[in-house]
Amino acid sequence: MIKIYDYDKISIDEIFARDIEDTSAIENTVADIIYDVRKNGDKALLAYAEKFDGGAPENLLVTEKEYEEAMHEVSPELIEILKKAKKNIEHFHKNQVREGFRLDEADGVVIGQKITPVEKAGLYVPGGTAAYPSSVLMNCVPAKLAGCSEIVITTPAKCGKVNSAILVAAKIGGVDKVFKTGGAQAIAALAYGTETIPKVDKIVGPGNAFVAEAKKQVFGKVSIDMIAGPSEILVVADSKSNPEFVAADMLSQAEHDKMASAVLVTDSRELAEKVSAELERQIPLLQRAEIARASIDNSGKIIIADNIKQAIDVANEIAPEHLELCLDNPFDYLESIRHAGSIFMGRYCPEALGDYFAGPNHTLPTSGTARFSSPLSVDDFIKKTQYTYYTPEALKKVSDDIYTFAMAEGLEAHAKSAVSRFKKEM
Repeated sequence: MIKIYDYDKISIDEIFARDIEDTSAIENTVADIIYDVRKNGDKALLAYAEKFDGGAPENLLVTEKEYEEAMHEVSPELIEILKKAKKNIEHFHKNQVREGFRLDEADGVVIGQKITPVEKAGLYVPGGTAAYPSSVLMNCVPAKLAGCSEIVITTPAKCGKVNSAILVAAKIGGVDKVFKTGGAQAIAALAYGTETIPKVDKIVGPGNAFVAEAKKQVFGKVSIDMIAGPSEILVVADSKSNPEFVAADMLSQAEHDKMASAVLVTDSRELAEKVSAELERQIPLLQRAEIARASIDNSGKIIIADNIKQAIDVANEIAPEHLELCLDNPFDYLESIRHAGSIFMGRYCPEALGDYFAGPNHTLPTSGTARFSSPLSVDDFIKKTQYTYYTPEALKKVSDDIYTFAMAEGLEAHAKSAVSRFKKEM
């Protein structure tokens, strides 16, 4: 059963279970996997598929025939929903597309910035306890809008077969290739390349602890989006909130993972008790009841605050992945929220809207990293390059300043390079 606390009797660190864990065993295992893939390429990937996925596929690359079969296996209704979701995601992310700029200054000086897309993007799509076609769309749409020249997916293939909905989403999203490999080995393949899988420039997408560790270890060889932890939701609700709705929203994240965290902060003890009872009623009705039960019992919490302002303060301290404001006039509180991955406003905006359909991205910062990082966006798939042009007259005008500045730092060669063109005595 979920635990209920008064705000003044629990520390912020205790609200979300973000304990420091000994991950040395995972680190060592992942390092060995990466080494194996670098050394043995496809052979290593097929061996891991045999070990972890119930059998190695005949081919690592998904064929056109497999796409066609998937289109027949997925219901027409779901296909249309995926198309609608893609349209919404595209509509939102189009507004993130950047343009470069050029500033023409005095004396012919030109300074500016140009935008260049990442050439090759690798999307990791989980396929362990559940399959996520939604992650395909959330990752590939901003990559396409950024202008990436090649977008590939790696995803686990159970007994050599990729989930059909993932393949349909990949086709709808315009992904170039899908490869049948998951786990840390897939991240290694994307980072270093194999005989079949191309080396990419950026890897994005969530995964389990081994995937997260692999992304951490290959960072620097390639770029990554973030190190994603277990799912989180924090609901701020008042006495007017419907306890059935609040409990359902908390369980929408609890069912993800036994380590997921679902937290309610409210100014109403009566609502707290009713939500607790609703959780107990709803959990046994879920297909993933065992996972949700573990999440709620181990990491679920209800915090009773003195008022909604204090509840907002709690949210800012925690910086949750998902924040629901189950309140009237939620826009009155929007400017007060400083740290959250994605905010869901009002009493009819469940977090699931963001997971699937509304348009904003569902790949979000976890573990308090919303204090300094952002959701996945078009920006993740671009590079910004600066440029500078000076005429001879413009450089001469500032060369003495550069000389003096550089000498103050003890960098004589810098200083001389600024004045050498004008044959100043050095």
